[in-house]
Amino acid sequence: MKKPVIGITSTIVVRNEYSEGAYVHQDYHRSVEQAGGLPVVLPLTSPETFRELIDLCDGISFSGGEDVDPSCYGAEPHPALGSLFPERDRIEIEAVRHALNSDKPLLAICRGIQVLNVALGGSLYQDLPSEYPGAAPHMQHGVARGKDTHAVYIAEHSRLWGIFRHNQIRVNSLHHQALRQVAPGLVITATSPDGVIEAVELPGHAFAVGVQWHPESMTGTDPLMRLLFKELVSKSLTGLRERNVS
Repeated sequence: MKKPVIGITSTIVVRNEYSEGAYVHQDYHRSVEQAGGLPVVLPLTSPETFRELIDLCDGISFSGGEDVDPSCYGAEPHPALGSLFPERDRIEIEAVRHALNSDKPLLAICRGIQVLNVALGGSLYQDLPSEYPGAAPHMQHGVARGKDTHAVYIAEHSRLWGIFRHNQIRVNSLHHQALRQVAPGLVITATSPDGVIEAVELPGHAFAVGVQWHPESMTGTDPLMRLLFKELVSKSLTGLRERNVS
């Protein structure tokens, strides 16, 4: 049986004047492969070529990385704003819209959920510690990337609840930005105890889920996170079969 192709977005890393290339953490492609998908890292290209790359994929995972440029949602930069990659923002915002219009199954992770929200008209907290009173620490330090550090409450009858079958799970946390104004059409499906939005989904779509944590780095130890990737692969396989039949 043919495996569904899962495209994984990447950034560009410059090591020195002789070395520059596409980069995405290895946990992404390992989790997709473990779930039965065929992982393909998508390099940053022109928006036109990137749309063609998405068309070749059966599902997409928008990965983590740099902060999203606040100009993308009409805000001025905050003093605590981290590193930016405006070209990546521009390409991925358009890519999210194209993937949704093409009804491609989509899993947006950390920065990915933020790009998803901005692409559909939402905004972000640029820095939780200074902009969100009462925010708990969301950038874990001194522990492994895949170690859980706080709870997340899952909304019943959401797609996430259907996957996890739990009202509460434990997640890792590697972000200082988060969703502020949720875009029209997106539904909040998980929050942390301090009220920070941890997941959203787009009803009516084949599979469009965004999570603020990094499930790809937890699949080695947490069976629930494996289920999330299995659902992405399963929905992508369904779409592949439907296209082959038609």
